[in-house]
Amino acid sequence: MKPLRNKPLVWSQEHRQAPCSSKLWLETQSFSIFLLMINVSQLSFSYNLTNSIRFPDFSINKGEHCLLLGESGSGKTTLLHLMGGLLRGYSGEIRIKDKEISTLSESALDHFRAQSMGFIFQKNHLIQALNVKQNLLLAPYLGGQKQDTQRVDEVLGELDLTHKKNTKVSELSQGQAQRVAIGRSVINNPSIILADEPTSALDDTNCKRVIDLLLAVANHHQSTLVIATHDYRIKDHIKKQIQLSSTSQQLAY
Repeated sequence: MKPLRNKPLVWSQEHRQAPCSSKLWLETQSFSIFLLMINVSQLSFSYNLTNSIRFPDFSINKGEHCLLLGESGSGKTTLLHLMGGLLRGYSGEIRIKDKEISTLSESALDHFRAQSMGFIFQKNHLIQALNVKQNLLLAPYLGGQKQDTQRVDEVLGELDLTHKKNTKVSELSQGQAQRVAIGRSVINNPSIILADEPTSALDDTNCKRVIDLLLAVANHHQSTLVIATHDYRIKDHIKKQIQLSSTSQQLAY
């Protein structure tokens, strides 16, 4: 299967006007919209009357990966949370899978998020009293989906954690717990994975292991991966980058 093209198809005026190609043109336009996974335009957010953050316009296609780079206080986590619908009350537009998420009710947003997004937070937020399998099954339960033990086995196999399926989270190493958190983020087959500083506390060896694992999992599930980070060690792994700062935000390709 050939990979999807990164750029939408562009049709000439003749193609647009030709009656025999009108159906094909409409299908092409639908295909282009399908390719566009995230679109951010004229976005700003205020925590209070004196602290407002403006973000650059950008778009991310299906299956494309992107870094949100910047030092602490530059708005990386804020932008990630806005895209994930965890923060609301922004100005501008955030379209996810061609849906403007500000127009969704809380219940509709919860459902959309559960169906379409996976999150990896700075802290793994795993339930310590539950075992690995139970933590993974919790994600589809909260998302109103079927709890599929076969799917759990599949994900744990990808992460080399099958032997830890019945182990309590409190008994895992830090690296194992992080892999469980990654597994939880993909258990519902999300279209988008949003990761907040997944490598900041890791040494060089484990940093490379985690970023390689994230990319492998995202590619396997054909998910769009967006990572907010100030860890410049991972810049060479993902080409598309958005550089944020307190004074200006510039988009880099």
